[in-house]
Amino acid sequence: MEKNLTTTKYEMVEMCFPGPTDGNPFLDVVFQAEFTYLNRTLYVDGFYDGNGIYKLRFMPDSEGVWKYFTRSNIPCLDSIAGQIQCLPAKKGVHGPVRVHNTFHFCYDDGTPYRPVGTTCYVWNHQPAPLRDKTIQTLKSAPFNKIRMCIFPKDYEFNKNEPEVFPFECSESGGFDFTRFNPKYWRILEECIRSLEELNIEADIILFHPYDRWGFSGMDVQTDDRYLKYTVARLASFRNVWWSFANEYDLMTSKTVTDWDRFFQIVQSCDPYQRLRSIHNCSGFFYDHGKPWVTHCSIQSSDLHKAEEWRNCYRKPVIVDECCYEGDIDMNWGNISAEEMVSRFWYGFVGGIYVGHGETYINDREELWWSKGGELVGESPARIAFFKKILDEAPEGFAPLIREWKDRPLMGVEGEYYLHYTGTRQPSFRRFELPENAEFGVEIVDTWNMEIQKLTGTVSGNVTISLPGRKYLAVIFRRVN
Repeated sequence: MEKNLTTTKYEMVEMCFPGPTDGNPFLDVVFQAEFTYLNRTLYVDGFYDGNGIYKLRFMPDSEGVWKYFTRSNIPCLDSIAGQIQCLPAKKGVHGPVRVHNTFHFCYDDGTPYRPVGTTCYVWNHQPAPLRDKTIQTLKSAPFNKIRMCIFPKDYEFNKNEPEVFPFECSESGGFDFTRFNPKYWRILEECIRSLEELNIEADIILFHPYDRWGFSGMDVQTDDRYLKYTVARLASFRNVWWSFANEYDLMTSKTVTDWDRFFQIVQSCDPYQRLRSIHNCSGFFYDHGKPWVTHCSIQSSDLHKAEEWRNCYRKPVIVDECCYEGDIDMNWGNISAEEMVSRFWYGFVGGIYVGHGETYINDREELWWSKGGELVGESPARIAFFKKILDEAPEGFAPLIREWKDRPLMGVEGEYYLHYTGTRQPSFRRFELPENAEFGVEIVDTWNMEIQKLTGTVSGNVTISLPGRKYLAVIFRRVN
């Protein structure tokens, strides 16, 4: 292979090296590299990809020359040196997402990122035609983040056997947890790459309890080895986030000490420090205040607790699961489209972010929440409308505590205010705006996706007439 390579900022470089096939390369071979740029050094683990090929993946985040040097217990993989010339990022490529301004996010180059996510747990485990259909659907959907599992899922409407698994099958039946299955991982990587091309973040769920194959009950050594292999393979994708579990509190074989260890393993092995979270089922949260947690991933319908969560954890909050628009016979899977959209707006005025999901039954049992495919609900179009307003909101928006009646209210003091009526149907609202500024007024019908801009400007104490419908928002933008 070429030892001197050229790439662009935030693009993965993959280097392949021939090596031994005897024994068990997943256990026997240590292979890593140091990547150095000026006074920075990043330590990157390589991995075995089968057929005698060992790989290193690296994502440079600075322009210039990066030098690398390998280390291995195998002579043919040891002391290989070279360099990578990193050119400016391609147009539209902004890098990985980071926490920004305590409660929010931005891309590495400073471009704001406001998550509007969806859940599609095991779309990557479905046959290729269904995976392709999911990607086609996402091309016209409003979502810029998707939650997805590494391990297959055993649950209602999700009983089909995957074609491939993360581990090789053992000769005695079951799985050989000492040998990863590269074919599976290449399919997963193809899915992540397809999302990256659409500027969609892949929120990778590392563990979950819905299992009939033994993945949720692996021993300590297997868990730890699996995490290190996952980081080695996936961390160089700029759109990867780490979600340590879906509904961690249902995994009774794991303790809080285990989850702490998992976080610390990934934190120490990931040279890029991708975002890290963990997701609950009940109201029993993992302590999101721990230093290795970058943001809160919450399951809850209690959007009124937004300020409480912000104040408690002082981190970005994403309610990744607030129930699902659908019609299945489960209390979490049959809220209306109106309610789904309203929860996005309630999250917005609370200074947090909310995720979407869809569970409409069909004869094929291809529900979006589990297998992907097609979206049939009414909420995605309204969420796209919401996303436009979300993206136009000024940086640093937050819940505002003022003596205004009929809250909730959010914005940036003196510059921008947004009030959401929810299910109330007011004919007017009174507001107390700053006296020394002029504001334009917009009345937003969040369901019918209409914006009425009022003529003139307002300031000070003002009464705004409203059409007496549900799901309205009032926006004040400073104009002088």
